[in-house]
Amino acid sequence: MNILSFNPGHDGAIAYLKDAHLMFSIEAEKNSNYRYSPISSHDVFDILGKLDEMPDVICTGGWWHLLGSHAFVEYRGVLKSDIIIEKRRLLGKPVHYFSSSHERSHLLCAFGLSSLPKGTPCYALVWEGDIGAFYEIDSELNIMLLADVLNEPGNRYSSIYGLADPTFPKSEPFSRFSDAGKLMALASFSNRRMPSAEEKKLIDFLLGSPHVQPSLYEDLKHSQYYNVGVDDPEFRNFAGIFSDKIFDIFYQFAKANMKKRMPLIIAGGCGLNCDWNTKWRETNLFSEVFIPPVANDSGSAIGTAIDAQFHLTGNPKIDWNVYSGLEFITTDSFDLSPFDLYETNYSMIADMLANNLIIGWVNGRYEIGPRALGNRSILASPFQESTRVRLNEIKQREQFRPIAPVCLEEDAARWFGCNQASPFMLYTHRVSTNALAAVTHVNETARIQTVSSATNRNLYELLIAFKALTGYGVLCNTSLNFNGRGFINRIADLAKYTVQHNLDGFVIEGRSYILKSSRNYQAYLRMPNQQS
Repeated sequence: MNILSFNPGHDGAIAYLKDAHLMFSIEAEKNSNYRYSPISSHDVFDILGKLDEMPDVICTGGWWHLLGSHAFVEYRGVLKSDIIIEKRRLLGKPVHYFSSSHERSHLLCAFGLSSLPKGTPCYALVWEGDIGAFYEIDSELNIMLLADVLNEPGNRYSSIYGLADPTFPKSEPFSRFSDAGKLMALASFSNRRMPSAEEKKLIDFLLGSPHVQPSLYEDLKHSQYYNVGVDDPEFRNFAGIFSDKIFDIFYQFAKANMKKRMPLIIAGGCGLNCDWNTKWRETNLFSEVFIPPVANDSGSAIGTAIDAQFHLTGNPKIDWNVYSGLEFITTDSFDLSPFDLYETNYSMIADMLANNLIIGWVNGRYEIGPRALGNRSILASPFQESTRVRLNEIKQREQFRPIAPVCLEEDAARWFGCNQASPFMLYTHRVSTNALAAVTHVNETARIQTVSSATNRNLYELLIAFKALTGYGVLCNTSLNFNGRGFINRIADLAKYTVQHNLDGFVIEGRSYILKSSRNYQAYLRMPNQQS
């Protein structure tokens, strides 16, 4: 059975399943498009051009602006009866049309991508901009809503960034999607755990409001944090306190009501909060915790496709790989004159990195979800604080933002106390050495990605070569993208980015383009024992 699935909302994506295998998931923001974009007609035509045969099923998830349409299920709804299944025709041929709720898309994505076998009972948490709820899933995949614990947890969480940021227009209809990730970085600066009396009133107001609307900023004009700036140390303390308070609301419910020691699957944009994910593991309330790399709405199309597959075949599981995006496009014309070209090997690239060159790294198909996992990455040596500063300058973002490490799986316990694979960069671990300054956040933690020869062979071989030179199988790994855009996926864009943002060069499948004007590269060429 072939299933083509669309997510019509922000973080738009189109996913294609063939006989329970994820063939691709194409996200609208990738290929240097704006972050959080919905699917466009251009995306649809591109995808249809990649299909070799007519799909058996076309499906789409529910979304707010589609309310009232008889063709779509609404945003909420977890019952098997909360679906639409019809017979339609596409280009003169019969197809099934399927639609289920956005809520179910999160739940089925998390269960379908997890390692839990079909028939495994589990708990589930969906927390995102609107939904904040726990569920119990039985062996027949019946979903029971345990409680709506807190509505709009993601919106409430990110609202305080907009409160403090004087650049945020307080009359905007919604907070910025990017604020949640920034607040996650800021919360780590907190060195206070108890709120002041004024902060307690602010927390009660923020969590007690029925909805997060711009009018709340009007009510908070006299708050000590109104337009105070995100560099204010007391605001950073409050960010950590507020973050802990939201987590504790969910934790206290789970502790009191979820006592069966079953696995927990997590979905929704809050599932990208690495600090919260780590806390869930540390609660020991669950036999295991799983979060997919597409926990946010970028996984919604996959989840609806899995829901359709389950409804039509009884199978809620798929085979999948995190590198299920598009291949890199190298057919563009661009100006080669600023670059020296090399046919390189892992040892040469490792040597450049060890000598402080910062390099774009491209291999194969791009990774699904928002985290760069080694196929559309910027790589650098992990040892110097100045490298973190330069990387944030290259990415044109705030200096309080951390840089994540990618580490050989076999070395993760030694440097980060991580005793299990962490291939999707979804948990934080405490750094156990002061040698890795570029990837150590202010609270001495790091959001690590582990790599083995099975999960990413090319990056694994590069880490092995870097370890042979430096003793550390660790590199800085951050996403290869223009600010506010999705991953770069064309060589013309990458060449432009390298020149404009002062990367030292880039590597595509072992072919290196090194910027002639790079001072680090010129210094490297003058070294007596350089690789060649």
